[in-house]
Amino acid sequence: MDEDDRVMKGDKLVLRGLKFHGFHGVKPEERTLGQKFIVDVDAWLDLRQAGVSDNLSETVSYTDIYRIAKEVVEGERQNLLESVAHRIAVATFKKFPQISDVRVKVGKPHVAVRGQLDYLGVDILRSRNIDTQSKAENIYS
Repeated sequence: MDEDDRVMKGDKLVLRGLKFHGFHGVKPEERTLGQKFIVDVDAWLDLRQAGVSDNLSETVSYTDIYRIAKEVVEGERQNLLESVAHRIAVATFKKFPQISDVRVKVGKPHVAVRGQLDYLGVDILRSRNIDTQSKAENIYS
């Protein structure tokens, strides 16, 4: 079983359809008027003890991950969605050492593209044992 299979089959917290207003993008109007962003987060960690104990201290609160996404999306302007998603992942690892892997999807539903679409965006998967060893994780240090 490779790393991706292990991650996809393990326990995880799931946050879907988080909506925030932010000022990310390369176009001037994106950076001044802002726009809606939709975020999904999956955070892998062992949930067995929380299942047995029924105690919040044995897991990570969904609201804490929600706050991280909110702070990043509503915070400092980024040019790329890749950077927004990466910052959410890094902040999640930094705050919660028990999280082994995180997937972050960031979508923009209102983009200047001719045609019908739900949203355009990015989907990243980060693993603590690989990504926190790189210099890229130091953006919150």
